[in-house]
Amino acid sequence: MKRSSAWYLAVLLVLGCGGGSEAGSEAEMAETAEAMNEMADAALACVVMGDAEGRQSPLQELSFSYDGGEGLLCYGAPSARERVVMGDLVPYGEVWRLGANEATALHLSAAATVGGVALGPGSYSLYATPGETEWEFHLNSEYDRWGIPIDAAVQSTEVGSFMATPSATAEMVETMTFEQVDGALRFSWENTQVDIPLGM
Repeated sequence: MKRSSAWYLAVLLVLGCGGGSEAGSEAEMAETAEAMNEMADAALACVVMGDAEGRQSPLQELSFSYDGGEGLLCYGAPSARERVVMGDLVPYGEVWRLGANEATALHLSAAATVGGVALGPGSYSLYATPGETEWEFHLNSEYDRWGIPIDAAVQSTEVGSFMATPSATAEMVETMTFEQVDGALRFSWENTQVDIPLGM
């Protein structure tokens, strides 16, 4: 799995703390914990390929907290622009990058479950197979790439998938968005919303 070098440095710091007969002073341990937190925060960054300025589907970031960690979701946010989205622009039954441009990326500072799938700290891509009555979400270890194609090579690095039920939005959502709502990451676009359960 691709991870930032900051993750590996953090692991080395942890291993280094227990190297002697003494675990180290409280001040040293607090300093190490602070350094690990700083490196974890640095690892939570969106990957941008090429020039992000002037895109029709701008890069959006959602920072969120969960029990035991911090997360960052990075996605290209397309707009409907008077088009029929679900079932047309985004066909049912076909794998979709869940946004535009780069792969939709999920960065986690600590272990979490996403849709019931256990994930370690690190970075993943998130894509989906939408359906009229049920969506399948896919979690993948390859995140620092363009969002398409989602071919057999990409699918071979999938680490898990889960099902979720879509519902109707209260009103038309012109631009695709994610937000954190009641322990879930909520996808909304056009007249459809889907909650992605998030936990420890």
